[in-house]
Amino acid sequence: MHALVVDPDAPGSLRLGLAAEPQAAPHQLVVDVQHISLNRGEVAFAGRLPAGTVHGYDAAGVVVRAATDGTGPSVGARITAFGAGAWAQRMAVDTTAVAEVPAQVDLADAAALPMAGITALRTLRSRSILGRRVLITGAAGGVGRYAVQLAALGGAHVIASVGSPTRAAGLAKLGAHQVVVGLEGIDQPVDLILDNVGGQQLAAAWELLAPGGGVQNIGWASDEPAVFAPYSLFSVGPSKTMNTFGDVHEVGPDLATLLEFVAAGRLSPEVDWRGSWERVAEAAQALLDRRIAGKAVLDVEPAAAY
Repeated sequence: MHALVVDPDAPGSLRLGLAAEPQAAPHQLVVDVQHISLNRGEVAFAGRLPAGTVHGYDAAGVVVRAATDGTGPSVGARITAFGAGAWAQRMAVDTTAVAEVPAQVDLADAAALPMAGITALRTLRSRSILGRRVLITGAAGGVGRYAVQLAALGGAHVIASVGSPTRAAGLAKLGAHQVVVGLEGIDQPVDLILDNVGGQQLAAAWELLAPGGGVQNIGWASDEPAVFAPYSLFSVGPSKTMNTFGDVHEVGPDLATLLEFVAAGRLSPEVDWRGSWERVAEAAQALLDRRIAGKAVLDVEPAAAY
């Protein structure tokens, strides 16, 4: 079968190549992949993986082989999936990491949801946000645009931070109550920060955190170190916290929640770039250059019968 494989000599370290058919464990099903989505972090770190690795985690398609342990969707089900080796004509994935796609949701939109949507949903669930002030940095990206919408759905006062004025487009319509460049104009403490940027902006954002507030470290798009001033991590009163995020265990139910929001018109998939997976280098570069607002989805060439 064909797949997007790691090649350090290719543009963006990815190219179309050949890969072995996936071998499914009893608790896994096999998907005939129709669409995949790229995440900026995956693209940025592709070159660090062994050459020939089938890359990617986000896919949507149709089940062509059900799990032999009897769990999960049956053959013919339209699903979205989160799992390693997703950027291929077929993938094997745990039945706990898939969700059936409602009939009214396009599979291409469903492919955009897994990594970015789960990250936004689970980090927002780290504390109560109803009536709270939530700051989302890097808000123009995939995770950021989902987080803005979900935070607004959860009743938060949403502050969306972007890197430049041009990246602010559309965020107010998605639910942001305030859109800022960097941290300019934020004059009141915030209760929760979803940080996609890192670097000195993270250190500065920490100073905006209210007692008892928390930071969820999602990404580090700045590629710069964060230097905290002496004693800046000391706080009188309820503890302020900073947490990493990497919980992608058994995401199926949360994928189903995101799909329900999309089906109901409450969550926009925010697909800003779509094309054939033969254009992977073009899409990858656009992501790295921050020329995509939201998600990039690639259409996969159909495979031969399984």
